[in-house]
Amino acid sequence: MIFWGNVINGVTFLAAKKTKVSVTHSKRLREVTKDDITFTEEDADGLLLPHNDALVISLNVLDFKIKRVLVDQGNSANIIQWRVLKQAKLTGSSIPVTKLLVGFNLASVRIRWEILLPTKAEEVMKTTLFEVVDGHMGYNMILGRPWLHEMKVVPSTYHQLLNFPTLDGIKQIIGDQPTAREMNMVSIYTSKGKEQAV
Repeated sequence: MIFWGNVINGVTFLAAKKTKVSVTHSKRLREVTKDDITFTEEDADGLLLPHNDALVISLNVLDFKIKRVLVDQGNSANIIQWRVLKQAKLTGSSIPVTKLLVGFNLASVRIRWEILLPTKAEEVMKTTLFEVVDGHMGYNMILGRPWLHEMKVVPSTYHQLLNFPTLDGIKQIIGDQPTAREMNMVSIYTSKGKEQAV
């Protein structure tokens, strides 16, 4: 470091001074109890690596198993598609609202309904508020921070796992990597009109 007449901690440096600073970190060891949420390299066994796949799971809502559920830590709302509610014959339980959801690109989606639905992950049941979207969305449902925080979920996209505490210890939901990859396939049209997968 070079100091030119600076006052540092009450000491004035009038001449150039070179200082070499070396920092060593001691290894911190901590004991992991059975109720701590951790991920190990073994948790990634069987995955197609390397990957940039989103965490996509299946989740039980009432008596229905809903597939293609995106776990999105960046989302401040839980979202479900209107057509999924229609298929499950749950539209009568929806509550009319007027809201706008705004995405990262400032595009907005109008929300006209909300619904409270019981979600079940392993043996943990939570009543969850969902914003209902009546438009095309690749996923049937998006679980955002409200559900993740309520469940005390720790997601790992790298390990394709959701870990969360239950009365019987830590439980896991394994991500569906093939579905995540299928959802990531984007078709584009080149100027020649040929479809290419990206």
